[in-house]
Amino acid sequence: MADQASKEAATKTRIITHMNSDHQDSLIRYLQHYAQLSSFSARNAHLANITFDSLTILSSRRTPYTIPIKPPMTAWSEARPRVVAMDAECVVGLGRSNVTVKRYKEPRGFMAVGFVASLLTYIAFSRRANFLAGSILYDSLLKYVPLFANFCWMVQPLVFYPMVIGHGFEATWMARRRLEKHTVPMLSMLWWKWVLGTFVEGVGSFKRFDEIVREEEVKKEKAKH
Repeated sequence: MADQASKEAATKTRIITHMNSDHQDSLIRYLQHYAQLSSFSARNAHLANITFDSLTILSSRRTPYTIPIKPPMTAWSEARPRVVAMDAECVVGLGRSNVTVKRYKEPRGFMAVGFVASLLTYIAFSRRANFLAGSILYDSLLKYVPLFANFCWMVQPLVFYPMVIGHGFEATWMARRRLEKHTVPMLSMLWWKWVLGTFVEGVGSFKRFDEIVREEEVKKEKAKH
């Protein structure tokens, strides 16, 4: 009897550890769908306990939420198909993708050139004074091309502010239409990489993000066969 109880306790511990380490995306969706929490409140979801009839999940504020398992399980061997089925229900209910993006893809080749060019443009055009004598940029480079420096000084507001507004919109779109859809935890390091990367380079980040999604979709299809 004691051996059986010990085995069940070990199985329960393995399930909790596995869910927290490999399936936090599912836990986030459980809180958002079943407990109606926001992406912000659910972002650090942590499975605290599981029984045959419920999951106890902590929100980002460490508030416990009890998610019923219906009907209750009769053995731990039922846990995997049950949590998978619950996650599938959440994906549909939330209008999410069943592909979770868990990595950032750095720009390479032509995209890397574009990223650096955008970043340097932000820095150079962040203020008009950069194009006047006395600035590091002018004294080290632009003094050799004064007409170009004067041109940049004139167009600085027309370059910098539209760029900030346009890329700011794209970064917001990335957060709302890509990261949330693919359950990237809000304000996580990965979330910031994609949002800030998009703010710097714009459309290139969308292309790389969509490439990751396609790669993961192919993996899922192969796993079915």
